[in-house]
Amino acid sequence: MDTNSVGIVEPRYFTFAAPPDGLTLESGRTLGPVTLAYETYGELNADRSNAILVCHALSGDAHAAGFHTGEEAPGWWNDMIGPGKAFDTENHFVICSNVIGGCKGSTGPSSIHPQTGKPYALDFQMITITDMVNAQRHLIDHLGIEKLLCVVGGSMGGMQVLQWASAYPDRVRAAIPIATTLKQSPQQIAFDEVIRQSIMADPAWRKGDYYDHGQPKKGLAVARMIGHITFMSDQSMEQKFSRKLKNGNYSFSFAEDFEVEGYLRYRGDNFVKRFDANSYLYITKAMDYFDLSNGSFLIGVDKTETRFLVISFTSDWLYPSHQSQEIVRLLKRRGIAVTYCDLKSTWGHDAFLLEVAEETRLIRNFLKNIGASRATAPLPAGRGSSGTDAPPLPYEDRIP
Repeated sequence: MDTNSVGIVEPRYFTFAAPPDGLTLESGRTLGPVTLAYETYGELNADRSNAILVCHALSGDAHAAGFHTGEEAPGWWNDMIGPGKAFDTENHFVICSNVIGGCKGSTGPSSIHPQTGKPYALDFQMITITDMVNAQRHLIDHLGIEKLLCVVGGSMGGMQVLQWASAYPDRVRAAIPIATTLKQSPQQIAFDEVIRQSIMADPAWRKGDYYDHGQPKKGLAVARMIGHITFMSDQSMEQKFSRKLKNGNYSFSFAEDFEVEGYLRYRGDNFVKRFDANSYLYITKAMDYFDLSNGSFLIGVDKTETRFLVISFTSDWLYPSHQSQEIVRLLKRRGIAVTYCDLKSTWGHDAFLLEVAEETRLIRNFLKNIGASRATAPLPAGRGSSGTDAPPLPYEDRIP
């Protein structure tokens, strides 16, 4: 077990938005009651100023760090959360919740509909990133936290970070969106649509009503295989697999001749065991709806004191660096303190989970500067990458 781990953790659950009121969704409809599964690491300080909200990606969940009893695998960002790590639980109180629409304890399509006593299935309301963040805000209120020290996340988690900073700028001191975008591109939407069609083309999907019969395993496995291809890069696939054969020669059949084929099938089959197909449909659609471009970001807000660290990766072709650079340009035009780092990596989109050392160095320095800004006067203008009072960090990449 990781010696710097937060140790054994237990999921917790918060239920709110009881009928008839419910949680008002961006569609104008309501959802309720709503349950959020969440975990916390570290201790909340006396003035409740050390809370960090970690937002997970598409297939993630609330289990970001530590170990569940009886399980060998740690949380999905265990290398970044714990004593002495980037998000140091000796100094910070870290929170991670499963998004609504998910299938790991939060209300989603596999949850029981209070009116029918059966899973919602496709009766579940369509949700957006905004809805996910608004639900999280209820949790933060419940925990008695007025202002978050930081909101951080990669990929879809980064979308939530941007939405938090846009919708609740007075409640976020720092934001770290990683490998993400202001809006889904046509290519990203296209991949998500192929993923959805893979699931819905499986006869076992039964138009979403499969809970008494079992998952649409074949469709969901193919969907995840597609996803994994987009998470990696040509370089990382060459390094990991090249054209290695499983048995040393061709079978001259449709068997798994290449190691990369076996890897994708393994990933697909394992995913079916842990994730709900309908949740995959709903969450990918929520990502496709996400759009904070064209004046939507911080709409109606004259200024914000939220400071940003934007991180991208050179080999990420799913959420390429130019999309992070668009975020930075928008922030600069608004006169918002921002530091941007485009890290060299061969891991593709998966880099935000794997480039631990570089991310740790950047984030640790960034959070230290955020903490120092509470007790010291602002630095002279021009010190930061945006011409604001943000001091420059290592590995900073200034863009026009």
